[in-house]
Amino acid sequence: MKKLLISVVMMLMVVLGAKAEEQQKFSPEKFQAALEQYITNEAGFTPEESAKFFPLYREMQKKQRAVYHEMRELFKAPSDEASSKRAIQRRDQLEMELKSIQQTYHNKFLKVVSATKVYKSIIAEDQFHRKAFRNWGKGGHRGSAK
Repeated sequence: MKKLLISVVMMLMVVLGAKAEEQQKFSPEKFQAALEQYITNEAGFTPEESAKFFPLYREMQKKQRAVYHEMRELFKAPSDEASSKRAIQRRDQLEMELKSIQQTYHNKFLKVVSATKVYKSIIAEDQFHRKAFRNWGKGGHRGSAK
């Protein structure tokens, strides 16, 4: 269930990015800054912890975005059974790759902040994205989750 939720959230981020380009109101930089501030507050990071955590976090996001980009390419309608099967199998591989990236970076996070704060950061990220998408649906696309 959590895997599905994460997949849905990440796919919504892709859709949100595309929609933002159309409307020119969404700022990825503001969104990222708001996300990091929210995680910092919710996890209770000190400035020193934030300085150690967020470079790793951004590194993880960059790797995830590369996988999501490839997943987005799979949404192009396959033309036959064989290409549909390949698309399904590749999507499964990519979802496993996403989980592997998360696991790798969660272990890296544990080396720079406490397990409790890593846990809180994971929960905070999920909450932020849910709030951001809820606000997006209400026309609040300014790049923050309130």
